[in-house]
Amino acid sequence: MQAEGRVASIAKRSRAEALKPVVDPAGWSKADLAADTTWMHELTAKEIADLDQAVVAVEQRGMEIADIKGRELPLPVLRPTLERLNDELIDGRGVVLIRGVPVSRYSRLQSAIAYWVVGTHFGDPVSQNGKGHILGHVQDLGEKTLANPAHRGYQTAEKLPFHSDSCDVVGLLCLHPSKSGGESLVVSSIDVYNEMLRTRPDLAAELAQPIYRDRRGEVPEGAQPYFQLPVFNFEHGLLTINWQGGYIRSAQRFEELPRHSTKLTEAIDLFAKMARERASYMDFRQGDIQLLHNHVTVHSRTEFVDFDEPEKKRHLLRLWLATPKGRPLPQAMWNRYGPHMKAQRPAGGVVLPGVAFKTPLVAE
Repeated sequence: MQAEGRVASIAKRSRAEALKPVVDPAGWSKADLAADTTWMHELTAKEIADLDQAVVAVEQRGMEIADIKGRELPLPVLRPTLERLNDELIDGRGVVLIRGVPVSRYSRLQSAIAYWVVGTHFGDPVSQNGKGHILGHVQDLGEKTLANPAHRGYQTAEKLPFHSDSCDVVGLLCLHPSKSGGESLVVSSIDVYNEMLRTRPDLAAELAQPIYRDRRGEVPEGAQPYFQLPVFNFEHGLLTINWQGGYIRSAQRFEELPRHSTKLTEAIDLFAKMARERASYMDFRQGDIQLLHNHVTVHSRTEFVDFDEPEKKRHLLRLWLATPKGRPLPQAMWNRYGPHMKAQRPAGGVVLPGVAFKTPLVAE
């Protein structure tokens, strides 16, 4: 009920009904995002001083990263800014860019602390992979490729298909940009839905049905190596979208699953095409934090070329965040998280039997 109360206070959002046009502040177009940049924030000198003091306090206490409670640290100047941006992320456009984290003068540990302090104002970190990483690293590890269904795209230099992650919010902190390429793209999945509904309502209806997804080898206890989830989900008057085109396609490797119909294949292709056409490029610089609400956006990345020097290689820190007061999720969404997890918040991420959570400072 809390989520519904907050939603009702936003004039631009109306109750979403299945397979009807959706009015939502997260339903922006490329032109809308460019015209109003209040979703972007450049840290002021006083806000950076707040962050510096938080980093020093954590280091002096010898705290483990996973034990840091960002909302409990004194941030008198920065906290109101983060609260405003959180409203934009969860109840607004679903996109936030924070610019100016001083990673060039921070150590790796200090950068991780600062990022954790900021990130935990937006949600609770959850595991991102089968290794239990609650602090992740987006970096080309060389031997990984998307052609292998056991590999994850964030460990490659390849172009990534548009997707949403298995959590409420995904955050990235840029430690080092690439030599070339690696541009971030984001699109409103609400906007894609509305355009698909306008032009091909028959194909929009295909994506409102349960669709098998590949777990890519990360199988929770008691679960199968695949699960079912519609792309378009309607719950408590909200449209929640989960798009994982690559995982939908790769689920066809399981012979026991039904083959995609011609119409479903056409719908999958159309969503991917519209996402490419309607996406906004985001200038992602060193010290930037990008936060995306996975239930209303999908994102991608172009392929990139790295510097030869190891210390200059493209490197992002990543957080997957669960929002305790986030939007109510449909029952089908919990299929992704596995039968071990109750359908209540906060939740999300990849939880495998016997795997402990950890916060590594290097990619692995």
